Amino acid sequence: MMEIENIIEDLKKLNTDELVSELNNIREKLHEISPFKTEPVDFVRWVKTDNVTANDYNPNSVAPPEMELLRLSIKNDGYTQPVVAWTNSDKGMIEVVDGFHRTRVCKEFDDVKSRVHGYLPIVGINETCASRNDRMASTIRHNRARGKHNVTAMSDIVTELKNRNWKNKRIAKELGMDEDEVLRLCQITGLETMFENRGFSNAWEANDAVHEDTFELLTDDFEDDEHKGRTVNTNDENRIFHTYEKWECVGYGFFGTKKDGMSKEQCEFAFAEFLSDEKKFSEALEKITAEWKYSCEHYLTNTAMNRIAWLGQAAVAYSLGIPSKFCSGWQIMSDDDQDRANDVALKYLNKWLKDHDREELTLDEAVSVGRQVEIY
Repeated sequence: MMEIENIIEDLKKLNTDELVSELNNIREKLHEISPFKTEPVDFVRWVKTDNVTANDYNPNSVAPPEMELLRLSIKNDGYTQPVVAWTNSDKGMIEVVDGFHRTRVCKEFDDVKSRVHGYLPIVGINETCASRNDRMASTIRHNRARGKHNVTAMSDIVTELKNRNWKNKRIAKELGMDEDEVLRLCQITGLETMFENRGFSNAWEANDAVHEDTFELLTDDFEDDEHKGRTVNTNDENRIFHTYEKWECVGYGFFGTKKDGMSKEQCEFAFAEFLSDEKKFSEALEKITAEWKYSCEHYLTNTAMNRIAWLGQAAVAYSLGIPSKFCSGWQIMSDDDQDRANDVALKYLNKWLKDHDREELTLDEAVSVGRQVEIY
């Protein structure tokens, strides 16, 4: 007991920042031997608000009156719930998983910030939930448990999880939904815009693709200021570039905006039906990889794009003349058909890479989700 009292007396001599640091260390040591160490709430540490940042996907929104009520609650009752967060070691920051508005109160209201000395109570998310997918799922679970979430933002998150190759069944399980709700959230965004501004995705969609009616013709001359920086992944010395007029896929309507005689829904259905036919899809890829010299070199050597997606869209354009714009038909396919199509595309991608003295890839390496993607 005397030893504890001596430690307390020593702690009293420290300034606020030093004291907080030492108390965090003590709590962490106690947490390591605690019978509740698997529970995040067993170790609450205090962290400077400047080191805490919001995530970019939170589906929870609070109206001004409720935000004011939260401020009053924290002002009068104190912080009764810690902020759930994970440490982004790449950026040296702590990213909020749940508790964005509790964080805002401390950052934006001087009376609260002063009282807690500019610190926030933080608990770390379980290590098994450290990936972006799992953090997004955790945020939604927290919000849904309180009954607070924005439906449109929720649909955006479901879309991103599908974009990252999560199946409907897994999304439903992780987010506490049934599969019908997952489908309804997908429909809010709409098939045509489901992956807008995400480039080539795991869903084989490329809505940032350039279409014939808006395409600005490129040449091999990039010396003028207007075109500097137009190409992506130029630092890759193994990347092969060809300009638009050489791409064989253009002549097959890859960048078109419509298919004569077919509606949008018919194009999407045909896209799904074709890629679900393993024999037809394989035959198309066999021909593309043999006949489209320039298109394959330009796209299949680009490590910063989803090459699996491009092969799927290229096969549909080659065989049916349906533009890549309608690749949202991918969402109509069953999970098993999607998996088989991915396997077929990866097989022919690796065959092409091997034939051109390049390293073969895994599926994750071939899709490169999350990296910068452009058509050039």
